[in-house]
Amino acid sequence: QVQLVESGGGLVQAGGSLRLSCTASGSIFRLYAMGWYRQFPGKERELVATITTGGDTNYADSVKGRFTIARDNAKNTLYLQMNSLKPEDAAVYYCNTGGWPYADWGQGTQVTVSS
Repeated sequence: QVQLVESGGGLVQAGGSLRLSCTASGSIFRLYAMGWYRQFPGKERELVATITTGGDTNYADSVKGRFTIARDNAKNTLYLQMNSLKPEDAAVYYCNTGGWPYADWGQGTQVTVSS
């Protein structure tokens, strides 16, 4: 059973940076495109960024130019470098495959941005 564990969230001032990490157990990492998602209170989870097995990336318009997704297949780890953070980026961030089929969702990591 695949397990996804997100980390790296925290409290940061607007304009600051955070780097999120996601470690995946099992072989899922090498087989699938991976993605970062976020969920605002009371809202549906939304896709933030994806990266293919070959390293091609795609971003939501709201984070383009500020966030960078990367993967290290040797470490089964996905990263999200978040720069120039805004209060509206505050959410719980999750990793998973870049689309169906999804693994079981992890606990996520909370990002809080103070203005």
